[in-house]
Amino acid sequence: MNPREGSGRRWPAALATGTAIALLVALPLGPGLLAGAGGTGLVRIPVESLAIVLLLTVVPWRAARVALAGAFGAFVTLALVLAGIDRGYEAVLGIHFVPLDWPQLGDAYGVVTDAVGATFANLLVAGIVVVIAACVGGLAWAALRVARIVRRRADGRAAVAAVAGVWIVAAVVAPPLRTTDPVAAAASVGSVGTAVDRTVSALQEQAALARDIADDPFAEVPGDRLLTALRGKDVLVVFVESYGRVALEDPGISPGVGTVLGDAESALAAGGYLAQSAWLTSPTYGGRSWLAHSTLQTGVWIDAQTAYEQVVASDRLTLTRAFSQAGWRTVGDVPSNIRPWEVGTSFYGYDTLLGASDVGYQGPRFGYARVPDQYTLKHFADTELAGAHEPVMAEIDLVSSHTPWAPLPRLVPWHELGDGSVFDGQPALSASADAVWQDPRTVQRFYGRSVEYSLGALVSFLQNIDDPDLVMLVLGDHQPAPIVSGPDASHDVPVTLIARDPAVLAAIGEWRWQGGLRPGEAAPVWRMDAFRDRFLEAFDMPR
Repeated sequence: MNPREGSGRRWPAALATGTAIALLVALPLGPGLLAGAGGTGLVRIPVESLAIVLLLTVVPWRAARVALAGAFGAFVTLALVLAGIDRGYEAVLGIHFVPLDWPQLGDAYGVVTDAVGATFANLLVAGIVVVIAACVGGLAWAALRVARIVRRRADGRAAVAAVAGVWIVAAVVAPPLRTTDPVAAAASVGSVGTAVDRTVSALQEQAALARDIADDPFAEVPGDRLLTALRGKDVLVVFVESYGRVALEDPGISPGVGTVLGDAESALAAGGYLAQSAWLTSPTYGGRSWLAHSTLQTGVWIDAQTAYEQVVASDRLTLTRAFSQAGWRTVGDVPSNIRPWEVGTSFYGYDTLLGASDVGYQGPRFGYARVPDQYTLKHFADTELAGAHEPVMAEIDLVSSHTPWAPLPRLVPWHELGDGSVFDGQPALSASADAVWQDPRTVQRFYGRSVEYSLGALVSFLQNIDDPDLVMLVLGDHQPAPIVSGPDASHDVPVTLIARDPAVLAAIGEWRWQGGLRPGEAAPVWRMDAFRDRFLEAFDMPR
């Protein structure tokens, strides 16, 4: 045989073997790298790969070897997926991922779809599926190939034995030597084990939450003894998406927001409005607004999807139901909803629910926001507050300040809003999300502009309605993502109570909130779950 022909045949085999070894070393170490092990995380020996190769060398049945290799590939890939999701949760939401919260991945897909379009989102999902399948198959193939070489060649067995020996020694000596970067590693096992531990902890927390839900001092209070100091008032709870402390304190964002609030204070004072403000600590960060909404409404700390599902399946008294029992007509105005929201009636107890398709909007969408905030408020004023009407309690969710903060709408004269078609040309006047997200400073700037718009829309609403009995609670749901808030930001959001009737502000005198629309550093800070009970107590706690 021609020596060159033999050499030509060996190169592909050697390349394949080298690739297999690289896969067996790199991929099982991936979860450790995603967890923050750094570049030194690659200079380690993964026990998972050693174990599967040794196991495959002693199993005599081919079908069993294939099954074991497939299970190994699936296990390591699962660890990679869990670690990747966890890293994403930390980066965006500032929390760790708990497998019980897996339904939230569907919500994340919805946000991506709203931000970049369904086509790109579907391509992204398809790409992820392909990568996952390739990892499973590639790891199984690599394990089978290396195990086959080990079985057939003495030098292969010697090499595996030597590596195994080094791993065992490194694992034994690392703890007493307090080695910060041990050679021995079990990152995939650690990733899956951590996910299991978090799941167990979440299940234990569910038991504690059940006790909190049941411990409700207002559960048996008759409706005629609730909220007596607000009788005859229209009470609006207005959540401003991503309106966090950073909007008022970050020097790159706060000047514009501060100008809007300063002008608003002057304008509202001229209209007879009074305001007091403080801070609430949100249970969530960077997203998952519904956790904040439910925490405020129920007086229960809801910081995970599992907790949310548990609470909304209970009969815990919400602020909405308290108002309903006390005689108010209740409305949930959620312009981001495009599907039926069963929890809105089954748990919150709204008499009327308004979603994106219920408000007659005929204009363009702006990123995530299907309906710009100014139109949302104008439609609510025209349909729920105009003319003689029974007292209304409503939660209104403003979403123009929802990520990706582009393109942005602009305020228009109140009387020109019509069916929303006045906004038709505005998306082209704003930078697109793709352009904005090229630079973090641009993202921060557009976030600030989005908050300015939402607050401006609120001022426009207050200036254009004539309702002396209006009471409005305005608050943020959570801080924006770390790209805006920074890596160590608090969970605090501004909260403001606005009314024309001085008696309303007098009722919360013991709260010691600060006057005006902008809370300062010395303003009180409450956990958001403390609000419901204090509110019900302030406006006539039954005795």
